[in-house]
Amino acid sequence: MSRLVHFEIQADDLERAKTFYSAVFGWTFEDYGQFTGGSPYWGITTGPEEEPGINGGLLPRPVATPGQGQGTNAYVCTMAVEDYDATERRILDAGGQVALPKMALTGMAWQGYYLDTEGNTFGIHQPDPEAR
Repeated sequence: MSRLVHFEIQADDLERAKTFYSAVFGWTFEDYGQFTGGSPYWGITTGPEEEPGINGGLLPRPVATPGQGQGTNAYVCTMAVEDYDATERRILDAGGQVALPKMALTGMAWQGYYLDTEGNTFGIHQPDPEAR
């Protein structure tokens, strides 16, 4: 069995993407260009090592984003959040957009999908056994 151990986000504007994910989730970034032969690549730390989760990378998008109705060209990752509504406010304040609005996963959680400033889709998930 293979586990997800890393994710990558492609972006048209790396600084704009870093600003967005820092503002919304508090992620930090480290320049890993020295490991990629000078190509831009930022390591993403998503939280303390003692907490469950994975870290990732941010790199320039190699080709144009598919147009509306053409699917995605990247993985969609979902982040666990403590307060769905507060997280959504940060997403929108940082320039993100709603892709699919908040919905109840009945008896399990609140789930929704958003577009970041680069047009990538991501999800947020707040566990809540009372979700209806």
